[in-house]
Amino acid sequence: MENLQFIDPLLHGIKPIENNNIKLSVKQLAAAGIGSILIGAVLKKTGHNKAAAIVGSLALPLLSAAVYKKVAK
Repeated sequence: MENLQFIDPLLHGIKPIENNNIKLSVKQLAAAGIGSILIGAVLKKTGHNKAAAIVGSLALPLLSAAVYKKVAK
């Protein structure tokens, strides 16, 4: 194998982002979940089955995050 030399970003002062809090409200998460269901249904109806499955599969995590956030208050 060839000798690859990698640069360590911490040695050059590049630090990872530590505060990446995204503050989404319960309404925004619920709207995103319902929108995901609707867009998935439209894609399925137009014949884009793989895209519909991917977009539709995002609905459950979004809606469950909204419920969790509401209950955890």
